[in-house]
Amino acid sequence: MDEYLKLKQLVEEVADDVYKAVGGNKAAGTRVRKAMQDIKNMAQDVRKKILELRGSEDAPPAQ
Repeated sequence: MDEYLKLKQLVEEVADDVYKAVGGNKAAGTRVRKAMQDIKNMAQDVRKKILELRGSEDAPPAQ
């Protein structure tokens, strides 16, 4: 699922900035907060996709 892979990529990309922010780098903290918002939105997209997949499994076959 593409949405999940994008979510994983976003998390991996922000890892360095998280450590910098913990170390006191304010600019890195700003980047982390922005990335967390993007991650939140992407997680919502993954959630919607999973619900779509579940819904298509529950639906009766088209005739």
